Amino acid sequence: MKKLFLFLLSALLPIMASADAVEINGIYYNLVPKANQAEVTSHPNQYTGSVVIPETVTNEGVEYSVISIGDRAFFNCKGLTFINIPNSVTSIGASAFYSCSSLTTITIPNSVTSIGASAFSYCSSLTTITIPNSVTSIGASAFSHCTGLTSIIIPNSVTSIESGAFYGSSSLVSVTIPNCVTSIGNSAFKNCI
Repeated sequence: MKKLFLFLLSALLPIMASADAVEINGIYYNLVPKANQAEVTSHPNQYTGSVVIPETVTNEGVEYSVISIGDRAFFNCKGLTFINIPNSVTSIGASAFYSCSSLTTITIPNSVTSIGASAFSYCSSLTTITIPNSVTSIGASAFSHCTGLTSIIIPNSVTSIESGAFYGSSSLVSVTIPNCVTSIGNSAFKNCI
């Protein structure tokens, strides 16, 4: 019974976190008042068009630094065409941009250190991506099935490329991997024909 309760609680946590999301200028955030930090979270009706995330937001007179893009924040936002990520963001969560099929380019700022699992999976229109020297790990399936992606340069800061990172990115013709990479996971480049 205890295991069932813990399972149900863990399944409901993301829903409960989103329930307290605050909308500020069309973008939804989870706010952490004690740290004055904000995380971009999902939009109840999905984000579309161009989204410019600010470095800071103000809610009820309190300023918050936008430090992360949460898990599934832009999940399946097929109408999202452009995203601007500010230098305040340090992490991009799991499945953050999963299946954003209209997104063509993305520049990840130098402040980002981690790219979560499946963060950009199935972004089929994504042709270019700039990964900064601050990123140390590329999560599992992070860019899987990005069928429009033709080349990628892995920066010198990356030490591991997780399993399936570029799986099924069938247009990929050029990959530059630096000497500092010590591990490449299973199927990282599988079906990159």
